[in-house]
Amino acid sequence: MPSLKDIRKRVGTVKNTQKITRAMKLVSAAKLKRAQDAMLKLRPYAEKHREMLVSLAAQMVDGSTAHPLLARRETVKRIGVLAIASDRGMCGAFNAQLQKTVTRYIAERDVEVVINPLGKRMGLFTRKSKLAAGEDFGAVIPAAEDDRVREITERLVHAFIEGEVDEVVIISNRFISALTQTPTVMPLLPVVPEQADADAEQPETGSDPFYEPDQTSLLQYVVPRYVEVQVRQAILESIAADHAARMNAMSAATDNAGEMIKTLTLQMNRARQAAITTELMEIIGGAEALK
Repeated sequence: MPSLKDIRKRVGTVKNTQKITRAMKLVSAAKLKRAQDAMLKLRPYAEKHREMLVSLAAQMVDGSTAHPLLARRETVKRIGVLAIASDRGMCGAFNAQLQKTVTRYIAERDVEVVINPLGKRMGLFTRKSKLAAGEDFGAVIPAAEDDRVREITERLVHAFIEGEVDEVVIISNRFISALTQTPTVMPLLPVVPEQADADAEQPETGSDPFYEPDQTSLLQYVVPRYVEVQVRQAILESIAADHAARMNAMSAATDNAGEMIKTLTLQMNRARQAAITTELMEIIGGAEALK
């Protein structure tokens, strides 16, 4: 049985750990609020972009030839994956679930899958698992900046147009709520307007819309911006989901530390009571021996 001194030392250690986890929970909660605000502000813009793209594509006789990013390949031989994880651990099953989703996605495909990791944890996983790796985009937090989003998008678009890959998908954690983050596989290229807007209700209009300039010219501008918005949205949702997962993990760790402190305190009181009882028995035994 541990001594009273050892138990007291362990209680102090757990209390210090609890202070750290509580502080990390508060920091993640503050960061979550900012990340969630940025994510929610982008959603209406992304939705309107989808509506515009669907409307433009619907007016084209053959939308797949209007822009190279709309053209499907007859044979898919290679798929590029933008896999978005976090930069740090201590966020529960956030990274583990995403890694399982990536592994399952690769196993279900009969073609070569190239992983482009975004987030230090995903880069480490890709190297350790010896997966076919493309370009490592580094840390995920700086990737939310405009220049980095544009750079990542241009690299993915270039790989698709040049034939380096025949499809591009994004695998990331989608932010559902502060308690729920779901790994999601989202097709990115080629752009399929009908699929991207499958869940949205189309507004009823009395006549066909008139575009100025023509639809083809507008598609040249809208399609690349749509792809960039999709990448930006995936990054922002992953960052918000990361902060939410870390906040929940640190909250659970703080609660567990509190339960451990209660258990150790009980053990400490029992050990102290046993020590006091032993001392009393020795005193009484010594007094009896002097009689």
